[in-house]
Amino acid sequence: MPAAHLVLISDRTALSWVLTEQRMAFPPTRAQAVRQIAEGDEVFLYSTRGCFGNPTRDVGRVIATARVTEAPHTLDEPVVFGERRFTEGCRLAVDGLAPFREGLSLREHVERLSVFPDPKTWSVRRASLQLPPQDADHLREAVRPYLKPYAEAVGAYRWPR
Repeated sequence: MPAAHLVLISDRTALSWVLTEQRMAFPPTRAQAVRQIAEGDEVFLYSTRGCFGNPTRDVGRVIATARVTEAPHTLDEPVVFGERRFTEGCRLAVDGLAPFREGLSLREHVERLSVFPDPKTWSVRRASLQLPPQDADHLREAVRPYLKPYAEAVGAYRWPR
């Protein structure tokens, strides 16, 4: 059975690339951890509250659902955003995407997610986090009202690298 993962994106340029290219890239320090992601797995894309450079205004949101269409592997050419190099990657097929700066506020759901044992001190500090089936079910239902068809919403996420 496919697994489900919460994948963190903390940079607006990287987010634009992920959504427009429908690819995911990970830094070399996360290579081993992302190997638990497999072709066919479900991904919930999470933009951090600092993703757009204003963590006091923005909140961390689940903004998209996708399927992994190619297992993570070492990239022939690393992807570079600023000074950060991303050497591991995979392909995605985005199923649904929230309009720009919308989506499911994750903080409002942590008490219902077993992956965060202490809702008062929860945080996502890894590139990806495998979700227990009941957490994936909860997020799938909770994010559904926010999602639009990919082609309808992706334009708002495109900006130059």
